[in-house]
Amino acid sequence: MLDLQRLRALHAVSVHGTVGAAAAALGYTPSAVSQQIAKLERETRTVLLEREGRGVRLTDEALQLAETARELMAIMERAETGIEERRGVPAGRLTVAAFASAARGLLPAALAGLAVRHPALDVRLTEVDPHLSVDLVAKGAVDVVVAHDWDIAPLPAPAGVEQAVVGDDLCDLLVPDGHPLAGRESVRREELGGERWVSQPPGRVCHDWLLRTMRSAGFEPEIVHQADENPTLVALVAVGLDPMPRRRVYALWRTGTARRPAVGAVVDALRAQGHACLRREPSV
Repeated sequence: MLDLQRLRALHAVSVHGTVGAAAAALGYTPSAVSQQIAKLERETRTVLLEREGRGVRLTDEALQLAETARELMAIMERAETGIEERRGVPAGRLTVAAFASAARGLLPAALAGLAVRHPALDVRLTEVDPHLSVDLVAKGAVDVVVAHDWDIAPLPAPAGVEQAVVGDDLCDLLVPDGHPLAGRESVRREELGGERWVSQPPGRVCHDWLLRTMRSAGFEPEIVHQADENPTLVALVAVGLDPMPRRRVYALWRTGTARRPAVGAVVDALRAQGHACLRREPSV
């Protein structure tokens, strides 16, 4: 009989793409994940992972097993949801993936409150880029996701995933001291033609938003520096941007877990914290 934990390890590799990333998501060491899959290979007498450059590639047999694992995990999730729903108390482990600024600004207070109100609930947080996290919740790799979109690029929710608005986060334009726009209460995007930009790399939500926003004003932004980390980007002074672009922050979860009290408790905590700390009016 196939071992569910070993199938779960294979599923995690199929979702996250590498043994290391799967291990981080599961809370294991890479060695432990490799051992689980090696045992699964012996049980099935099948090669499941093949080396490909510095990473691994799942064989066709592995992809089929990973899909089976997803189906089995969905059955287990429905059973656990039913038990928790009948008990009526948020409990057990629940995994949350959030983008960096939400992990820093929203989650600490929300998690602290949950720990006090629901001591039987064990919430585990992972920081994940928003363009990746929605797929993770859809595939069953995490339970709840905190993601965001922009006013000009709405977030699509895949089939089988529900979402609730946590709040709106207004956009700031950051410029260095001495810049002609420094100290302004508001700046129209039409005034930003010819400026040089610091941005996150291509493929990131914020990079795509910058391109779309500037192109909507008739400019192609000149991006001269790229950096992953916000502290690197924020070597600047903030002023409000008008008309005020905003990103909307969401909590997302699978439809099959919507009745689980733990999911409801986490979403409620996120919405309460979003109401408390996300700005809804331009700062002066």
